[in-house]
Amino acid sequence: MKYWLLLFLSISGSFCYAQGSLNRKAQTFFEKAGPYIQKLDYVSAEQALESAVEADPLFQNAYLLLAGVYKAEKKYADSKTAYRKAILINKNVSPEVIYGLSEMEFATQEYDSAKQHFNEFLSLDSSSDRAKRAKKYLLDCDFASLGIKKPVKYKPTNLGNGVNTNSAEYFPALTADGETLVFTRQVNGNEDFWTAQFKNNSWNLATPLSAKINTTKYNEGAQTISPDGKYLFFTGCNRPDGLGRCDIYVSHREGKDWGEPYNVGKPVNSEYWESQPAISPDGRTLYFISNRPGGFGGYDIWKSTITDDAKWGPATNLGPEINTVYDENTPFLHADGKTLYFSSDGWPGFGNKDIFYSQMDDAGKFQKPVNIGYPINSFDDESGLIVSADGNLGMFSSNLKDGFGGQDIYSFGIPETAKPFKVSYVKGIVRDKDTRKTIESNVQVIDLKSNKTVFDDYTDPETGQFLAVMPIGSDYLFNVNAEGYLFYSENFELKAGDINKPYQIEVYIEKIKQGGNVTLRNIFFDTNKYNLLPASIRELDLLIDFLNQNLSVNIEIQGHTDNVGDAKLNEKLSFNRANAVYEYLLKNDIDVKRLTFKGFGASKPIADNKTETGRKNNRRTSFIITKI
Repeated sequence: MKYWLLLFLSISGSFCYAQGSLNRKAQTFFEKAGPYIQKLDYVSAEQALESAVEADPLFQNAYLLLAGVYKAEKKYADSKTAYRKAILINKNVSPEVIYGLSEMEFATQEYDSAKQHFNEFLSLDSSSDRAKRAKKYLLDCDFASLGIKKPVKYKPTNLGNGVNTNSAEYFPALTADGETLVFTRQVNGNEDFWTAQFKNNSWNLATPLSAKINTTKYNEGAQTISPDGKYLFFTGCNRPDGLGRCDIYVSHREGKDWGEPYNVGKPVNSEYWESQPAISPDGRTLYFISNRPGGFGGYDIWKSTITDDAKWGPATNLGPEINTVYDENTPFLHADGKTLYFSSDGWPGFGNKDIFYSQMDDAGKFQKPVNIGYPINSFDDESGLIVSADGNLGMFSSNLKDGFGGQDIYSFGIPETAKPFKVSYVKGIVRDKDTRKTIESNVQVIDLKSNKTVFDDYTDPETGQFLAVMPIGSDYLFNVNAEGYLFYSENFELKAGDINKPYQIEVYIEKIKQGGNVTLRNIFFDTNKYNLLPASIRELDLLIDFLNQNLSVNIEIQGHTDNVGDAKLNEKLSFNRANAVYEYLLKNDIDVKRLTFKGFGASKPIADNKTETGRKNNRRTSFIITKI
């Protein structure tokens, strides 16, 4: 038997010991199929083999090879029929043939018959790699037979000719505002990044991402983009600065272009294979795929978190809660920071790689993965799913009938059961209050419930823009500061159950000068009381940092109330609240000579007291610069 035939039959699971046909015409067609298969021209191979079995209906070897060709073409029902015809001719076939038939029965949802034949295969072979896979398939049969009875809504939509072409497009990555798409396109074997903008309810014509990232010598792919669109992590292979065959690289966007990418280095990368990065919304944890030692299977999901000294920490395996003895790939952490989508052929599913999701509990532990459901998952490989920030839209690449050629990128509605936690975001520009020019400044967003920083980065140095994601269900401190300027304070209250539209704001900060005034939106007291609540501490610490960085600045702390109630009592309450802030600053080593405080009651409103919103704005703590 020729080597190509032995190789193909071994790969396809169709190897047997039957001889060729005595029918010369059938044998000629059979031998013609070989070169076609070598060229991966399965259409021509199929035609030749169909002619062979037409000339000799008892040509078992041709049926088995045809079953393998049908499988390669994903014609699973035809492959199953070819296997069955071959076995009818002669039941004395190898265990691999029984395995091949079982697999095609599974692919065509004949689960009872598939289980019967997988068990028959295991009675002949109980220790090979195929035996391990057959045991896993038996679990899949039980899972899938129930899963197909509860299909999820699934209607994939091609992103259109602005994104997709007759080349292959895959690995979509989307910013939190849903306006920028970055994806991989392969042309003549070379992979590069392309980007498109969502305008007027459609994707405009994609363009190459950046000449600083795309190369003609190397492939760029398997990327993720930070929610604000400023950091691109991607996979680069066989590069001179690589530590292994494939490493993870990062590039930072500056204005309209991207900076030179660099290898993120150890301990994320190693002498092994690292790929398919996924960055957390706070930019502090990088998830990725690696086959390094210490895992549970061939390819596992690992993570590394930035340490206090701004370096990537040790690579940690996500453990058996996520990884299996088989392969996991294409992780994607949603903007909620808690919902992980990934592909696996180890957890019970509908075939090869299925898409799963797992949500992190309050202790930071991922829960048991859940299959996203049928028919999103099928017998074929499904992978590379990303989910929009609002949790409604999924994107991945597939080779569907309505495509433009090769793989295309599609979108579809995420099933309710598989949706992430709700998030919102604040997007804006920071400007100088007097000149209206944009300013590079530091933006911080802090979850006041957990006291965790969810965003800490600088605005774009050219445009002054920023975007920060905030999961629904907490209160957030929002702070903007820049050298030589008064800081800006805001509070976002995102109650669970509310539908919070994204915040679009312009922040105006003024240079430090006498008379400059800042309202501290995150100083909190109970009603009619003046004891500082714990949620106030982060804002007070920011004020302390400001005073320590500007030692020539003296301030007056001012307390204000609305006009509800007795005026004298309001004035006393505002005085005591200002004093509480004053005392806190003194306890934290701010010189008493730099501080004064005063209570104004309702005498200096900044909003109309006729509405609750206005009254809430008037109940405030602020400070004014009295001397520089």
